[in-house]
Amino acid sequence: MAKKAIVIGSGFAGMSAASFLAKAGWHVTVLEKHDQPGGRARQLKIDGFTFDMGPSWYWMPDVFERYFNQFEKKANDYYELKRLDPSYRIYYKNETTDIPADYTALKHLFETLEPGSGKQLDLFIKEAAYKYETGINKLVYKPGLSLSEFADKALLKGVFRLDVFTSMKKHVRKHFADSRLRELMEFPVLFLGALPEKIPALYSLMNYADVKLGTWFPVGGMYEVVKAMHSLAVALGVEFRFNSNVEEIKTLHGRATGVVVNDEYLEAEVVVSGADYHFTETKLLHHHDQSYSEGYWSNRVMAPSCLLYYVGLNKQLPQLTHHSLFFDTDFNRHGKEIYNDPQWPTDPLFYVSATTRTDASGAPEGCENLFFLIPVAAGLQGDTEELREKYFQQIVQRFEQRIGEPIADSVVYKKSYSVSNFVDDYNAFRGNAYGLANTLLQTAVLKPGCRSRKVENLYYTGQLTVPGPGVPPSLISGEVVASLINQHYSKSVQTTERL
Repeated sequence: MAKKAIVIGSGFAGMSAASFLAKAGWHVTVLEKHDQPGGRARQLKIDGFTFDMGPSWYWMPDVFERYFNQFEKKANDYYELKRLDPSYRIYYKNETTDIPADYTALKHLFETLEPGSGKQLDLFIKEAAYKYETGINKLVYKPGLSLSEFADKALLKGVFRLDVFTSMKKHVRKHFADSRLRELMEFPVLFLGALPEKIPALYSLMNYADVKLGTWFPVGGMYEVVKAMHSLAVALGVEFRFNSNVEEIKTLHGRATGVVVNDEYLEAEVVVSGADYHFTETKLLHHHDQSYSEGYWSNRVMAPSCLLYYVGLNKQLPQLTHHSLFFDTDFNRHGKEIYNDPQWPTDPLFYVSATTRTDASGAPEGCENLFFLIPVAAGLQGDTEELREKYFQQIVQRFEQRIGEPIADSVVYKKSYSVSNFVDDYNAFRGNAYGLANTLLQTAVLKPGCRSRKVENLYYTGQLTVPGPGVPPSLISGEVVASLINQHYSKSVQTTERL
């Protein structure tokens, strides 16, 4: 008889862990608080508009492809991908720049902004390619439980090439002098949880993902990936229970025996929490079963939260691109207001996604679907409707000025979402949106462990443990923890194929 595993949460990491466990012969039950799979990547459908509530960028297509390949599937078995060109548009203070998908065209753009920077881009991307190959294929698949995992000759030999002791800011400035190019190269790490001077230059691997691997869009929206993973999991025999609010993880003699969900007790040989790590520790476990103290958590550096707006217009904006970054204010000041001196931003940068520029199905005919995002510090107080409206008016005014067309009178649907919603809907520690910051002191073995220190058969997956925040890392996180469990239980779990 198959051993029972319970996975708390059906986000990317939870569904990944569930599928890998099911493939190895476990009977897996996924418990999800909401009425649909996806966690922070839920979908909102209302008044004919369809919004991805969370992630909107599809980077690192190779990670998604590798995920499905391990179940003898392909991504295109489930959804169609389109590469975006331009990848995105940047609105600077006095100009607008489209970032082309073609590398030769991108080099030409760099040269027009700073003579000689095309050659520097070649050098930068060559280094980033090594980091990507090493980071994605070697580092991120390690569970981060011991330094001995990194005792790899090839890895140690190339450790200095990984630039783990150099900051992203210093690394970028070594190659580029123009402030626009610097902001462009630093932008991918903005959501990793610290200013570029605090993020290891290892993460220039994200520039490789951006420039070489491209920005893609799954037709129908990012929720198509959620649907694909859910469909795969169900085919593997995973049972999903929605509207299932986990209230407690029961333990006995240092082992989890099961969970209490909706006042019902479910037994399990293994429990995997894809829910917020801090919430799981402090609310679902008794104090004596917690691996980390409140002092430990209070000293964690968090990635940002967000102030989001889901907006439906009764007209179209053909001048927009799919992704737009508004860098028309002080990049450094906003960064410091997120990380150094946490406060609601004075004059924030913001991002806009217009999926209907690529796929018209996201809105009624003749309408537009817009997603506005302002990165803000985690843990901010004063998240009121009045504050949200103030920021909405502020960024819409700038948006209208930059695109040269009014939209305020064309808004037929609007929903805001911010710090308090992340707490209420996802039990997010300090209302974070992206998890734990990827600073040097919160990398690999220095992250909260994916295996409990106190409860033998309790494991964690998701963006507060290895390898870190983001959708591709979440897919990997689920695989890592499932592999750890399967190694531990390999003698008693019979491998079965259900596809």
